Amino acid sequence: MTFRPNLPLQGLVSAAIVLLGLLCAMPMAQAGRGTAVVPERTIYPGEELAAELLREVEVTNPNLRGGYAEVTSEVVGKVTTRTLLPGRTIPVAALRDSWAVVRGKPVQLIFSGTGLTITATGTPLQNAAIGDFIRVRNIESGVIISGTVMQNGSVRVAAK
Repeated sequence: MTFRPNLPLQGLVSAAIVLLGLLCAMPMAQAGRGTAVVPERTIYPGEELAAELLREVEVTNPNLRGGYAEVTSEVVGKVTTRTLLPGRTIPVAALRDSWAVVRGKPVQLIFSGTGLTITATGTPLQNAAIGDFIRVRNIESGVIISGTVMQNGSVRVAAK
């Protein structure tokens, strides 16, 4: 008769390995599930997305690549950079924020230092969204300066 040593953790280790295998397989089985936002009609580049142009659909294709919009609220107000076809998912990479500052349209420049605030008028040299760092030409002096686009459409000038 042969006896084997009884390892109390051997059964626990085996159960842990099986459980880990099941947990790793679950995301694969659920891949492609959820919702996706699709256009109701063809949407052309430069159009702003409105809720009535979109609908959410259930994703049934398990082979669908990620990177698409899943909820309507995350894309409403965004602007398309390419043509979106009806019934097709909307890639997040095909969307951008709307411009807060338009190239060539005058904006207010604001510089704030220690107890000093200077304002001037400038012309942006590029389109920009809120938070973008852009170059602006001061209308009065002709000097090109850089700053950050603020919520109200002004540009906060950076100190050198």
